[in-house]
Amino acid sequence: MPAGQDKYILSIQGMSKSFGRNRVLDKINLNLKPGTIMGLMGENGAGKSTMMKCLFGTYQKDEGTIILDGKEVNFSGPKDALENGVAMVHQELNQCLERSVTDNLFLGRYPKGTAGIIDEGRMRKEASDLFRKLGITVNLDQPMKYMSVSKRQMCEIAKAISYNSKIIVLDEPTSSLTAPEVAKLFKMMRQLKAQGISLIYISHKMDEIFDICDEVSVLRDGNLVMTKECKDTDMNELISAMVGRSLDNRFPPVDNTPGETILTVEHLSTKYEPHLQDISFDVKKGEIFGLYGLVGAGRTELLETIFGVRTRAAGRIYYNGKLMNFSSSREAMDHGFAMITEERKANGLFLKGDLVFNTTIANLNQYKTGPFLSDDKMTRATSHEIEVMHTKCMGPEDMISSLSGGNQQKVIIGKWLERAPKIFMMDDPTRGIDVGAKYEIYELIIKMAKEGTTVIVVSSEMPEILGITNRIGVMSNGRLAGIVNTKETDQEELLRLSAKYL
Repeated sequence: MPAGQDKYILSIQGMSKSFGRNRVLDKINLNLKPGTIMGLMGENGAGKSTMMKCLFGTYQKDEGTIILDGKEVNFSGPKDALENGVAMVHQELNQCLERSVTDNLFLGRYPKGTAGIIDEGRMRKEASDLFRKLGITVNLDQPMKYMSVSKRQMCEIAKAISYNSKIIVLDEPTSSLTAPEVAKLFKMMRQLKAQGISLIYISHKMDEIFDICDEVSVLRDGNLVMTKECKDTDMNELISAMVGRSLDNRFPPVDNTPGETILTVEHLSTKYEPHLQDISFDVKKGEIFGLYGLVGAGRTELLETIFGVRTRAAGRIYYNGKLMNFSSSREAMDHGFAMITEERKANGLFLKGDLVFNTTIANLNQYKTGPFLSDDKMTRATSHEIEVMHTKCMGPEDMISSLSGGNQQKVIIGKWLERAPKIFMMDDPTRGIDVGAKYEIYELIIKMAKEGTTVIVVSSEMPEILGITNRIGVMSNGRLAGIVNTKETDQEELLRLSAKYL
């Protein structure tokens, strides 16, 4: 063992990984101390996920060594890593949604009694004790499919903790959590740190990095370019390390000029839970209209109802002065509406398709030569969107599953841009995306608005919703609590409105 490595719980030395000619990791050296929280940052495609997959044995590294608690290890897969005290909570949750919370907690390791029968009483007691210890209130018998994304995420974190792990990797764990849930998670993380457990915290939210982490490491283009204690760095240095250049402001100037009213929603209510109740507002042509609120407030449901995928119980929607009654997303698309969903992997992507398929699938009629689809037209359109969106990939023929989450999101946006939408609805479009890519998407949103596209954007990040919008509608428990002019409001007013009907 190299001198001094015994003071680390985890030491990655000289790790490299290539896919064909593409070198994704280049001699990475990363050291994690016991009982510390290390932030791991980098643009999408920088190599963070690949490094973690090499650690967990999902990928086999090309070279380098991994030393865990003084011993060299090479895990055969995530199960092997778990059994050796290394756990990971993924951003994209992989759970058995038809099964209960307790079942998901014990998947693959059901405790059995003397007769070889699963000991359900022990399962319930251990699950109950664990959630009580963590301060999480949850119905142990509830199927996961009926739980919010935030609750499911907290359950996955509890599962990782239940393995008595020495190291827990958290990949964007707060992307779907409310502010109180983030506070609860951070309290939990500090408790684990006090017990000597080490955590690797992957996040694009720099304020969280400075709030919870002791150290921060930055990857750029497969190289580890910085490791510093958080108290010895600042946001500007982090951004420069991540993107290789300085960003003077987190948000570009919002200099669009909204026109006349183009969309009017009157007394909208929905039939099924979670209910929307008597919502009325209007949006102008070329406006960036934000929707803010706590998770579960009804923001997503509102977009889905406008887009025709959720059943209305009452209310009317007018577009360009004409009454609209969309019964499907196809009807909405035919009238110039587009929508990016919150869960991109569940209902935004065809994971077994390439970039060409995912970019052109929503607009196939445009790529026909006579009655037949033109591969040449489809490839040219995809190449154009790759260039416009600055998507990191080898080419249009890449499988969408090979791209990082942020680059997958760029492909989704590019798909809708090919339709030149008039009303573009975006549900948390920068969730899980790095600061450089976020800025590019902000610029794109503002550019679209200046060209006359109306953008309705949902965001869980308060600085973002205040940084890129003209007006903000605040949702609270299925109701519209108020509409404010962005330049005349602040975080305190948004929080007050979001709690209005709780």
